[in-house]
Amino acid sequence: MGRRKKGQKIDGWVNLYKPVGVTSTQAVGKVRRIFDAQKAGHAGTLDPLAEGILPIALGEATKTIPYIQDALKGYDFEVTWGEARSTDDREGDVIESSDVRPSAEDIQNALPGFIGEIEQTPPKFSAIKIDGERAYDLARDGEEFEIKSRQVYIEGLELLPCHSDRPQGVEESEKGSDPSTALGMTCGGLGMTLSRFSMICGKGTYVRSLARDLAQKLGTCGYVSGLKRTHVGCFSQEDAIFLEKLEEMDHNTAMNSALLPLQTALDDIPAISLKAEETARLKNGNDVAFIARPDFQRLHDAGINDNDTALALFQDAPVALVERQGPHIKPVRVFNL
Repeated sequence: MGRRKKGQKIDGWVNLYKPVGVTSTQAVGKVRRIFDAQKAGHAGTLDPLAEGILPIALGEATKTIPYIQDALKGYDFEVTWGEARSTDDREGDVIESSDVRPSAEDIQNALPGFIGEIEQTPPKFSAIKIDGERAYDLARDGEEFEIKSRQVYIEGLELLPCHSDRPQGVEESEKGSDPSTALGMTCGGLGMTLSRFSMICGKGTYVRSLARDLAQKLGTCGYVSGLKRTHVGCFSQEDAIFLEKLEEMDHNTAMNSALLPLQTALDDIPAISLKAEETARLKNGNDVAFIARPDFQRLHDAGINDNDTALALFQDAPVALVERQGPHIKPVRVFNL
């Protein structure tokens, strides 16, 4: 007999707003303990010095993590000009300095070169694996190594207006409990020592690398001095819950107010409702045939084309992720709900 897993069988998503100073792994551990869940995972690491959206999957929802990891992400961030840091953010040591401060016009003219499919080299302080070792471990040990560049996608990159009505370094306790008002980043000064940006990008894009490369393009150096992730796919800051607020809840309150359905992560893929016998076949790992004209029409009406991935439902409850192959659908991931 296998060992019984600790915790309860909890299935769903938590749209968490991670604060500065907490690692993604620590955040997952805290959420798992609050819900007393057997299994948990996150959909995309967020650096300890960054804040913002960290979607956390519990139980069977972990099977849908890849669909969120592949989704577009939004970031608001600030770049401080004139210094390069070893980590490309404010945590690192100063390794280079420059007296050059870019103008808003210079920045605007440079941005189109960083939109679309671009080549980007991840920071040396990153989770990229080099010969089986994490790059950040090698960097901390002072070892010399190279990280290969890769192609990433940036859908939009915008220079934001500067604001001088709120000082930098606003403490989390001063921001209130609304995630949409957090990270009140400012920039100011006629010398453009600090600039604010908004970006929408695809999987694998590093904001720190973008700041470093943009600074080099402008003939100076720079680093990310503030970072907030505003959305990950369908998870946005407008309906997120702060970790601090979640920690104040008991188990039942958290279940009722913070746990989202498993299918939340699958809102952009087609869905098809199944009959009882079709559901049984999928749950046993078997294909389902839609050869009869009315059944084939169901595939068409659901908008499921050949080779598409879709969500199979029975009485509105998720059954499996399936893939269409001609008149058949085959299970890709079966949910144990």
